[in-house]
Amino acid sequence: MSSTDSNTAPGVSIIVVNYRTRDMTLECLRSIVRETKDTSYEILLVDNASNDGTVEAVSSELPDVRCIPLSENVGFARANNIASKQAKGRLLLLLNPDTVVLDCAIDRLIAFSSKRPQAKIWGGQSLRGDLSLDPTSCWGRITLWSVICRTFGVDTAFPHSSILNTEGYGGWDRLTEREVDIVCGCFMLIDRDLWERLRGFDGIFFMYGEEADFCLRAAKIGARPTFTPDATIIHYSGASHQVEVERIIRGLSARSELIARHLSPAGRQLGLFVNSLLPLVRAVGYSIAARLSRREGMMARADTWWKVWLRRSTWRSGWPRAPAPQASH
Repeated sequence: MSSTDSNTAPGVSIIVVNYRTRDMTLECLRSIVRETKDTSYEILLVDNASNDGTVEAVSSELPDVRCIPLSENVGFARANNIASKQAKGRLLLLLNPDTVVLDCAIDRLIAFSSKRPQAKIWGGQSLRGDLSLDPTSCWGRITLWSVICRTFGVDTAFPHSSILNTEGYGGWDRLTEREVDIVCGCFMLIDRDLWERLRGFDGIFFMYGEEADFCLRAAKIGARPTFTPDATIIHYSGASHQVEVERIIRGLSARSELIARHLSPAGRQLGLFVNSLLPLVRAVGYSIAARLSRREGMMARADTWWKVWLRRSTWRSGWPRAPAPQASH
């Protein structure tokens, strides 16, 4: 598997975090071995208490993979932090288990990082399962304007507008190299020194948003995250998602957390308020569409968004904090 021996540090430590995606995880790992030819590497697999036989299957088929089974699901951010402490590489590559490495993508991304060392964070192209372009491989920072556009669906209505879809980099075809604000954590190469300086991901992000927070913190100390279209993977997004309501709530929790942390003080409260309206706008919109079209699917979508709206107290301020310990008497 790896071209290193036990006494030589690998060029890159590849970290894969699995949660109940056994078959996809195996295919992901096979693709790493198949397509990585010029880079010395190690693979660390963190299993978030899947209890689906992933660790046993991987250990049997790919014994060189270092498996780290956890007794509970600690989330994506903390799982990567745990693995990074055991990693030996000078670079860290975070790779989702629901991905397939294409055409020596890891080799290509490593080579790209050597050409652009000042970036400190590097990302490549991702394709959907049908091989169409997945634009979420990188995106722009959250701003008050982008929050307004997202809440009222303007970015969706005008996806190719660089003004109305700033987070999605509207108008850019993803076929050129460029500096970006955020590299997706599904295929994210990170300078080890930078990772350790920032102490990795903030573990309060259970799922979603951790890479955005990391990239924005990194930019403040001089990193310049950069994208290349020459390193490509397939990303079957959402393979380990739970029920839709819970997935949306986690996404909104992450979004609220990013607003609270990274918007200016002047725009923070307004941003949180506007973001809190997003499920209400969706629920009303789908309800109207359902009545006009009489389509059951529309009513089901409306019902999902109403449920999210009714639980807004759990996500509108960001990820929940653990209660402060009480003083002893």
